[in-house]
Amino acid sequence: MGLDAGVDLLDRIVDYVIDPAVKVVFTLGLFFFLWGFVEFLWKLKDGQVSEDGKNHMVYGLVGMLIMVSVYGIISLVMNTFGIDPDTATDVSRIQNVNPGVNFFGQ
Repeated sequence: MGLDAGVDLLDRIVDYVIDPAVKVVFTLGLFFFLWGFVEFLWKLKDGQVSEDGKNHMVYGLVGMLIMVSVYGIISLVMNTFGIDPDTATDVSRIQNVNPGVNFFGQ
């Protein structure tokens, strides 16, 4: 059970927690960048320079850079420890497993 269970757990955490969270935060960063860009252009039309627009664009870019870095760090960890998500434990036949006696003796 040892290494296969750990690989399976890490693979599930990446698939069901980290990947969706990174995608949501990346999308928010992109939205924040675009909002700052539109705000910057809107103020530029009036002949002013919008510091808020510039800041929003920078924060959006930094957020997207961090999310891309998370994918890189995950890839680095998986390659360092030789974890291949394609060879993780096959749970597609879990209905054929006999669980045996449970805690209550049933």
